[in-house]
Formats: sequence, C-alpha cells, structure tokens
Amino acid sequence: MQILPLIASILSKRLHYILLLVFIAVFNSCDVVKRVKSNEHLITKNTIIVDDKVNKEERVNNIILQKTNTGMNSLLGFPLKLHVYNLARPNIDSILQAKVLSDSSKVRWKTKLLSKKQFDREIEARKNFNSWLKRTGEAPTIYNEEKTEKTANNLKKYYFSKGWFDNEVTFEVEKDSNKKAQVTYKVTKNKPYFLDSLNPVISSPLIDSLYPRFVRATLLKKGEQYDEQNYEDERERINTYLRNKGFYYFGQDYIRFETDTIDTNHKINTDLIISNRVIRSDDSSRVEPFKIYKIKEVNIFTDDNFSNRDKAISDTTVYKNYNLYSKDKLRFRPKALTDAIFISKGDIYTDLARSRSLRYLNDLQMFRYPSIEYLENSEDTTLTANIFLEPRKKYALSLDVDVSQSNIQTIGFSVTPGLKIRNIFKGAETLEISGIAAIGASKDGSDDDDSFFDINEFGGNVRLTIPRLFTPFNTDSIIPKYMSPSTSINISTTSQQNIGLDKQTLSGLLSYNWLPSRTVTNTLELFNVQFVKNLNTSNYFGVYTNSYNRLNNIAQNIGYIASDNSLSIPTEADQFINDVLNGNTSLTSADDDFETVNNIEERKERLTENNLIFSTSFDYQKNRRTSIFDNDFSIFRWRVELAGNLLSNLSEIFGASKNENGNYEVFGVAFSQYFKTEIDYIKYFDLGKNNIFAFRSYAGIAIPYGNSNSIPFAKSFFAGGPNDNRAWTAYNLGPGSSNTTNEFNEANFKIHLSAEQRFSLFGNFKGALFVDAGNIWNVLDNVEDDKATFTNFNSLEDIAVGSGFGLRYDFNFFVLRFDTGFKTYDPSQSEGNRWFRDYNFRNAVYNIGINYPF
Repeated sequence: MQILPLIASILSKRLHYILLLVFIAVFNSCDVVKRVKSNEHLITKNTIIVDDKVNKEERVNNIILQKTNTGMNSLLGFPLKLHVYNLARPNIDSILQAKVLSDSSKVRWKTKLLSKKQFDREIEARKNFNSWLKRTGEAPTIYNEEKTEKTANNLKKYYFSKGWFDNEVTFEVEKDSNKKAQVTYKVTKNKPYFLDSLNPVISSPLIDSLYPRFVRATLLKKGEQYDEQNYEDERERINTYLRNKGFYYFGQDYIRFETDTIDTNHKINTDLIISNRVIRSDDSSRVEPFKIYKIKEVNIFTDDNFSNRDKAISDTTVYKNYNLYSKDKLRFRPKALTDAIFISKGDIYTDLARSRSLRYLNDLQMFRYPSIEYLENSEDTTLTANIFLEPRKKYALSLDVDVSQSNIQTIGFSVTPGLKIRNIFKGAETLEISGIAAIGASKDGSDDDDSFFDINEFGGNVRLTIPRLFTPFNTDSIIPKYMSPSTSINISTTSQQNIGLDKQTLSGLLSYNWLPSRTVTNTLELFNVQFVKNLNTSNYFGVYTNSYNRLNNIAQNIGYIASDNSLSIPTEADQFINDVLNGNTSLTSADDDFETVNNIEERKERLTENNLIFSTSFDYQKNRRTSIFDNDFSIFRWRVELAGNLLSNLSEIFGASKNENGNYEVFGVAFSQYFKTEIDYIKYFDLGKNNIFAFRSYAGIAIPYGNSNSIPFAKSFFAGGPNDNRAWTAYNLGPGSSNTTNEFNEANFKIHLSAEQRFSLFGNFKGALFVDAGNIWNVLDNVEDDKATFTNFNSLEDIAVGSGFGLRYDFNFFVLRFDTGFKTYDPSQSEGNRWFRDYNFRNAVYNIGINYPF
C-alpha cells in the first residue's frame, strides 16, 4: 500500500516531462505526407550551392519560391504547422454526409438526445474546428517544376545584378518512393565585371554646372564590382540633391544609366544620362531645360477645415514675410506658427524645408493633418507655398476609472480625471492637468471596529509643454529649430495613507528636449526637484516583516523576551535595538546577531528618512530602428545625473550649519548628493523566417559623496523581475552573494546582460529561449558587508545567471508575454553548489508581462 502513493508522487513530479514526450510521440507518429497525393512530392529540403559551396545567406535563400514547411529544417526537424494542417479532413462535408447526415436513424437518435438545434450546432462546430485546423496549420509544399525553373531564373538575375553577368544556374531534383523531394540549385558565378568609367551626359545647363559638386559623393566608384543596387541608390541620391537645389519639377525618371561591356575585358563603361524636363499638355508635349525655382510667397491658412470652407478670409496678418490668413479670429501668435515653418520667402525650393516643416507642425500636436501645396508662377519662375492648418479642439477631457487588487488591498477603486488645453498662451503651448483619487480596503468588511476603506491616495499633476527652448538666451545657433526643440515644466504632488510608511511627495521638473537627427534624441533635465516625506515611520516593522521576524527571533534566542512572546511594534522593537547597540544585552559587537541588529537599524534609518533630491541630468539616445517592422537595429542609451551640488555650494556660501551627522539640511531635511550614470545597449539581429536574436547589456552606478553616504532608495538599483533577470522576482536578487531575506534588495551598482532567441511557433504564437545574467552590489557607500559589496574583479563571480523559455501571443498592437526562468547560477549559495541547484519547475519563477523585455 506504500508503493502506490510513491508512484503517484513520482508521476506528479515528472508529469510535464511525460506530457511532452507523449505530445512529441503523437505528432512524430503522424505522416508528413499524409495529404500528399500519389503523383506529388513534398519538398523536404532546398539547397543552393554557389561555386561548389553551400550558400546559407538569407537574401539568397529567400529567392526560392517554394520554401519547405515551417520547422522542416529546424533543429528538431519538426514541422508543427504541417502536422496541424494534416489533422484537418480535406473533405469534411462529404465525410459528415456519409457518416452522419445520410444515416436517418443516427440523425433521429441524436436530435432526440440533443434537440435539432443542438445537433445542427454540433455539425457546424465540427466544420468550424476543421477550418480552424487548416487556417492554423500550413499546407504541404508540393514540388512544382515551373516554380523551380522560375527560381533558377531568379537566381541568375540576382547574381547578374551583383556583377556576375556570365553566371550559370542549373537545378537537380531528388525524389524518393515516400513522396518526398529535395531540390538542389547549382550556381557558377564565373568572372565578375568592374566599373571602369562614369561619363556624364546632362542636357540641362543648370544641372550640368552642378555636376562637379554632386559627383564627389557618387556611389559608383571606379574599380568596384558592379552592383545594381548602387545604381539605384545613386539615382535616389542625385534626385535628392537636385530637388534640394531648387529643381522643383525634377524626378528620378529623368535619370538613367547606360552601360557598355562589349570588348571591355570585364570592365563596364557607364553613361550617366540626365534628360531635360518633359512638359505634357492635353494633346502635345514639349521639352525644355530644368529651372531653379524660388519661393515668392508663403501663405499660412490657420483655420482650414470642412465646416468653414465657404467662409471668406476675415483676418490677415503679415509677419516676417509670412502671410497668415484666418476665416475666424487668429488663435495663435504669428511667431508660434512661423517658427514651425522652414520655407522662407526668397529661398530656393527644397524638399528638406518641406519635410522639416511638416514634421515640426505634426510635433506641435495642434493641427490635424497639416499639408503644404506649391503653385507655380509661370511668369517669373517662382513658387507660392500654401500651408493649410486645421486646428484641433482647444479642450480635451479624459477620465479613467480603475478597479484593482494587490497584496496590500483586497479591493481598490481609482479615478483619474484629466484636462488638456491646447494653445493656452497662443504660442502653441499645451497644458495638461490631471489628478488621482483612490480608495482601497485592506481590512475585512465585517470588522466594525475599523472603516472598510482604510487606504487612500490623492494627487495632482500639472504639465506645460512649450514648443521651443524656454530660456533667456538665444539658442538657435546651438540647437536650431529643425531639431524640434521643446520645453517641459512639470509639477506634481501625491499623498498616500495606509500604504507602506505613508508618504507625501512633491516634485518639480524643467527639462529640454531636441532631436539632432532622425535617430538621436537628447533630453536635458535642468532642474529636477523631488521631496519625499514619510508620515508613518512607526509602521516600519509592520511593512518590512522579514526584518521584524529576524529581530524578534534574536530577542527570543538571547532571552530578552520569552519564546512565546513577540516584540510590540514599534515601542519594544525600537527599545530592543537601542539596548543591543548600547550594550545593555548579552550581545557584543563580536557577535553575528549584534551585526544583524546593527544592519537592521541602519536599513531602517535609511528607508524611513525623508529625501530631498535636487538634480540635473542629461539623456542621450540613438535609436536606429526605422519602423516597428525593422528587426535588425540597435539602440544606445546613456544617462548622467548629478544631484545636490547646487544646494551644497549655496550652503557653503551662506555658511549654513550642519546637523549632528555632519550634513547640511534644507527645510529640516538632509539633501542627497551623488553622481549617477547608466549605459544601455540593445541589438537585434534578424535571422530570417521570423527568427530574431536580441541582446542587451546594461551597467549603472550611483556614487554618494559630500552631503550623503548612501543613495536614496528611489534612485538605487534592483535586480530580478519580468524585464530583468527572470529567474528571480523583482528586488529578490543580490546584493552580491549575500543571502539576504530583505523584502526589497537594492544597491548602487548594477550589471545586467540578456540574450534571447525569438521564433515563430504557429499563428500569432511566438516562442523564446533566453539567458539573463547580472547582479547588484554596493560600492563606495556606507555598506560594509563583503558579500554585498563590489571590491574587485573577483566580485564578478557573483553575477547570477538565469535561463528559461517564453511563450508570447502577438495582438499586433501589443504582445502578451509569459516567461519561465530557472536559477542556473545562484551566487547566494555556497561555493561549489551554485550551478543548477534549484533548476526545476518547483523553484522556477513565472513572469507575465506586456511586450518584450527589451
């Protein structure tokens, strides 16, 4: 009788392995050629051999028209989507007719048992499920001679476009008796051709005069191997150059290349031909040289919309050679609009000025779909630029209502109202006012002694965005307006009750933002002031229960209290700490328990102190991603922050006194002083076929000095969580190799590395395999625990490693993510016992997140 429970226990622990093996066995038992007809062959492998070497380049292999089924040539060789498709019945209607509907006795029996309506639903459900299998799965790729020949021809064209004009392509098909086929394409490139000369043939004199200038940056270099893409890029480059030199009617169609390879010994002589402009009318056309156009007038229609389309212009303003027209009263200060326009009277036409103007107008978020139209003045070869603006509504209201539940409240309700006011000072500024009012319950509603809704939070936020740099200095020469500079001024305050230690916060921010290029964003936070006041510090041990439990156990172990008693919070707990540190107990400074109590007191003082942070920071970000569909890019971020220097210098200048700890205070609070910097680099590699390899490296350090010997909790680093090392929960990893049981582990130095292989499973389901590594340490602060500090490069042995797998579902506008992380290397364990100690599902960490972790 003892054996059965033992077997059940073993089976329950290994159930996930058993299910996985059964799943693989079932599908492997399925025949991949189940839906392949007798005279057909399933393509199981495509191979491209170039000059006797297998070519695995994605660009080349994508030329193949008939790809093998997904997963056929993967590491496991398991075409899941094909197996799903094979589960579907190709003739479900006839099967149901033959096996069910044609049998009147079976139909009568089922309609009596289920009712006619339920029976019809069952039939329809079987059809729908069959259709779902087909949609979710993937039909077998059947060998097609015509498509194979077309692939060979496309390969020939591809290598021709890369300079191997005399290449040869053949293919071989190996078919077997199991209705499977393998196709091999063989490419012989032969000798390539190289560019020898570039000869301009330019019809328009004005363009011809510019040729010596724009040829300097040509992409067609003598001696380089022919590449058709270089010719296409050169056409685009020349077109962009000329359209930014005033040639309004110029286009790529006027540029063509003619190449000569006859008797040139594999050299290419190229003629660059730029034709004259062709002007077509209803029944005729004429040719004339291209002209340079200048801007004669710039007209801004400030309230162009459908509702007032029939109204006449009632307000006209001329400001710095710009004509502003309004059908109602002009809402904007003229400068606010003209600052957003890069098209100026007297300038030559440029595409760049047009695109910059549209981008700036869109960035203002004041108008719906701004547009620019050019009209030719044929009598003097000039253009009139008409800019049409449709203002958005001045006021916009928002209201968010949320119902939530967490580990500190059984239920909570919050209301977040918001008001957005556009163009509040008639300079295209935006004022946003928002607030939050929340109540929650942490107590049992049946308890009459206390109110049920005992948690509350109230706060407000005011944010003003100005579409220029708000400074007393002229910064146009340093940060010109084409960089879309803007200023943000933000003030916010919150008050929390019965949430942790209860807090009041007040913060203010003055920041500048500008975009030097398409990929680079700069942000300067000139002033960032944060004040945090803890209102209920006596509840510290009620919040940080792990610290209290350790303290209580020590008190019981040394007989300070009886083993069946507990220290009251806060009176007895605080008194016990004082007695230990003042030598009024049996503990001495040489005891480990004495050190533990001392650490608890230091942490308590740090987490209950009020904070005043007055900082300046600079953020640099370079994002090379061109669109949400770009999966081959990099992102580099760098942030540097200095806090407390201004207050420290002012305190010294005015001879302010210091408190008992030797620190200056402002409004009774010792302000923080530190240097902090962070570097973050992300790189994506597109491996093709929906396979992406993503890598992230991060490092950050915050060094206290001057008026501080530690970093404020809000500015420190933590490790673990769904976007960090996923084998540990948030705040649970580190510092270093210390095996701390604190609720929130934090430190002032952090290293993090992540690598993730992402791939498609079927439909919108995605999979991932990942490895995360990193940790946090204390460095150059008041923490003295060797295990928690970074002393030298040997401390890198404390880097924790987590690995695991993830399942994601792509909703197009966001990704729902589920990751399972296993502790691969745990530095908190004893040496020699750190690798794979808790590497199992019981000790795994399960993370749910929105979108990818990086």
